[in-house]
Amino acid sequence: MKILIKNAKVVLPEQVRESAILIEDSKILDVDASDSASADEVVDASGQWLIPGVVDDQVHFREPGLTHKEDLHHATRACAKGGVTSFLEMPNTIPNTVTQTELDRKLETASKSCLVNYGFYIGATPSNVDDLKHAKRTPGIKIFIGSSTGNLLVDEQSALEKIFRETTLSICAHCEDESTVRSNLKKHAGSTDVSTHSLVRDHEAALVATKRAIALANEYQHHFHVLHVSTGQEVDACLVNRSQYITAEVCPHHLFFNFDDYERLGSLIKMNPSVKYFEDNQRLWQALLEGDIDIIATDHAPHTIEEKKLPYPDCPSGLPAVENSLALLLNQVHQGECSIQQVVQWMCTRPAEIWKLKNKGKIAVGYDADLVLVDPNLKQTVSNETQQTKCQWSPWAGEELMGWPVTTWVMGQKVYQWTEQEPQFAESPVGCEIEFEKTAS
Repeated sequence: MKILIKNAKVVLPEQVRESAILIEDSKILDVDASDSASADEVVDASGQWLIPGVVDDQVHFREPGLTHKEDLHHATRACAKGGVTSFLEMPNTIPNTVTQTELDRKLETASKSCLVNYGFYIGATPSNVDDLKHAKRTPGIKIFIGSSTGNLLVDEQSALEKIFRETTLSICAHCEDESTVRSNLKKHAGSTDVSTHSLVRDHEAALVATKRAIALANEYQHHFHVLHVSTGQEVDACLVNRSQYITAEVCPHHLFFNFDDYERLGSLIKMNPSVKYFEDNQRLWQALLEGDIDIIATDHAPHTIEEKKLPYPDCPSGLPAVENSLALLLNQVHQGECSIQQVVQWMCTRPAEIWKLKNKGKIAVGYDADLVLVDPNLKQTVSNETQQTKCQWSPWAGEELMGWPVTTWVMGQKVYQWTEQEPQFAESPVGCEIEFEKTAS
C-alpha cells in the first residue's frame, strides 16, 4: 500500500521544508515526491508538521506482574496518542527481566499487544553477569544504583565494576546513592510531608551515584547512559566536557516541576529521582539547549490514583507521561523556548542513534515509516478523563497546551487519528520488535 503525505512542513535531518512524503508498505519510499504521485491514500497535511516518530528510551509499562497499574495494550495506545512510535522498557516488572528467558517472554507478549514498536532492557543483579554477557534482542543493560524491586539493586562497587568490565552491551542506570538515601531517611524519620521526599533523595544522592558510574564507564571505555538527570550539579560535575562514552537524558517532570509544586500536586509528583528546585529546572533546560544533555525521555511509571493518594511515605514514586510528553515540548516551541528541530533531535533522532535503533529516528529514504503529523495550532487541555494510560490520570491535568499529534503511523500503518469527537486507534497490534545495530554507541 502506498500513502502520500503532501503539503506538510517536513522536519528532515538537515532542514524543515514543505515536501511530499511517499510511504510504501512499512518504509519511506521518497522524501521529495510529486504531489500527484500515485498512491492508495493521499493525506493533505497543509498547516501541519511531519516529524519522525518519538523514541522513548525509558518507560515502565508494568507487564507482567503489575498490570493493575498499566499494561502494554493501554500503554501503547497512550504512546500512539502521544506520538511515541518506539519504546524501550525497563526490567523491574514481576518477575524481573534478568534472564534471556524472561526477556524472550516479554517480547512474545509484546508481539500480541503493542500498537507501537517495542524493545526491552535486561536488568543487572549482583550475580547475573553471565546473562548480561550473552543477552540478545535487547538494547542494553539497566542497573539500579539505588532502591528497586526484587534483586535489582546493584550497589556494591565490586559488582558494578564486574558489569562494566565484562559486558559489552550499552549500560544505563538509575543513579541515586543508596547509603546517602538511607542516611537521609534516618534524619527525616517520621515525616508525613511528601516534600520530604526531595530531602531524602537529595542532590547529593544523585551526584554521588552519577559520578561513580561515569568513572567506571570512563575507566572501562564502556558506553554509559545517565538516566533522568535531575540536578544542575550532575550537569556541572559530570556532563560538561564529558567523554565520548557518556550520554544523558532528562525527563519532563524534572524540567517542568520542582519542590514548590508539592503544595499544589502533592504525591502526584513523587518520583525517583525526586523533583528538585527551580534553579535545577533552569540548569537542566540550559544543558539540553547547549547539548550537555542529549535527549528527553519520560520515565513513564504509572500507579493507580488510589495508590498515589496514600499518605507519605507509603505513596509510591512514579507518574505517567508518554501521552503528553511531545505536546509539552510542542508547547515550548509555541512559546519560543526551543525549535521543532530541537524537539525532533531530543525525542526522535538522538535516542535512536544512542541505542542504535535500525532505520528509526529520521525521515529519510529507506527508514521505517514511523511518522507523526503534528498540528502546531491545535490547543487542548490535558484531561484525566481522556487519558489512554490504564491509570487514567496525569500530573499535567488542567494544563492547556498548544501543539498536539493528530496522526501517528507505525511501520506505515495508521495507529492513531485525532478527531474532535473520539480519537481513533488501530484495532489490532501493529508494532514490531525493534532491531538494534551490533556495534555499541
